[in-house]
Amino acid sequence: MKISHLLAAIGIIVCTTVAWFVLGAALSYRTMQSSTNMNREVSGVWGPQLDQQHPEAWFETPNAPGGKASVLPSSSRINVNLDYSPKRRGLLWHRTYDLVFRSEYVFTNPTKIPQTLYINFPLPENTGGLKDFEFALGDQKPSAREIPGESGVVTRAILLPASGSVELHAGYKTRGTDTWRYLFPDNRRISGFHLAMVTNFEEINFPVGTGSPSERTLDDGSYTLAWDYPDMLAATAIGMDMPKRLNAGPIASRISFFAPVSLLLFITLILLIGGIKGIPLHPMHVFFIAAGFFAFHLLFAYLVDLLPLMTSFGIAAATSVLLVCGYLWMVGGNVLFKIALPAQIVYLVLFSASFFIDGLTGITLSVLGVLTLALLMLLTARIDWKVFFTKKPVIADRVFEESKV
Repeated sequence: MKISHLLAAIGIIVCTTVAWFVLGAALSYRTMQSSTNMNREVSGVWGPQLDQQHPEAWFETPNAPGGKASVLPSSSRINVNLDYSPKRRGLLWHRTYDLVFRSEYVFTNPTKIPQTLYINFPLPENTGGLKDFEFALGDQKPSAREIPGESGVVTRAILLPASGSVELHAGYKTRGTDTWRYLFPDNRRISGFHLAMVTNFEEINFPVGTGSPSERTLDDGSYTLAWDYPDMLAATAIGMDMPKRLNAGPIASRISFFAPVSLLLFITLILLIGGIKGIPLHPMHVFFIAAGFFAFHLLFAYLVDLLPLMTSFGIAAATSVLLVCGYLWMVGGNVLFKIALPAQIVYLVLFSASFFIDGLTGITLSVLGVLTLALLMLLTARIDWKVFFTKKPVIADRVFEESKV
């Protein structure tokens, strides 16, 4: 191979790199625009992240700041059912879920005289389609016709005798996105608390700032989790993140930005082994190889709008392998084909597939780089580089005919 051909090949790789960066930037912009628009639509229909506040009550007394003394439930029994049902809009999956919330709280008069307790039950803000809301104090029959106030807080007053107690039954159904949390007042004493959660998914991930359950049971693809706070100061919040889904837009963009690495490794291997075998490779050959690699990313970027993620990846990968390996077979026969096929599967297909798993891309790139370096050092250890860049190559047609034999 001539030095001028090598420099031309480097120039082709640089130009292809620019094209990949343009494609990656376009995908990032398209994904960002889609995310902004679709998030607004999904939040309008399904609601945002839901936060359920712990209820509390208060009574009037001159001995408390502001003339009101706060009272938290002496006992809490809560059941939460999270039904994860993601929705796809554009290039993104949105982590939407249905929520069923049922609870029983016991409020106790902490004084030795009768008191009128004003009991507040706050509903999550900006819920998407809250229904079947029930609220009942004591012997009242739970009613689904109860209407929350404009603030989203239901407040009812009840007269309790000295040290008397009353049960609050509250529940509802609604929908949310991404995360559900149950929050407690800061640095307050929580007692007799029990929350049971049932999910329809196995991928459990607790949001930052929330506590782990005291019990967890996996049964037929769903988890039953329990949090028990018998007597605790500054209780940690409870929450659940919905499982992550592979989003086509960000993955296609990242694959495009890292594509020059796979092309560089592949071209280096093909040029050196082709030179060792005496097969002439011109910069135009490099151009068509680069175009075949770029075809994978271009097809993948736009197929994901129409087809499932893995189907799009498979079609794009098969097309690129057929283009590149078929072309190199015509250029150098079986000699190049036997090198190109496993090399492209490793450098293009498997390397790109590593982007589907978080945290795997870096180690994959490192391993491929080291293994390629070791292979090239092994193959070229005894080469006279002066002769390599000046010797006359074998005629391509003869190599092709010999490879068929």
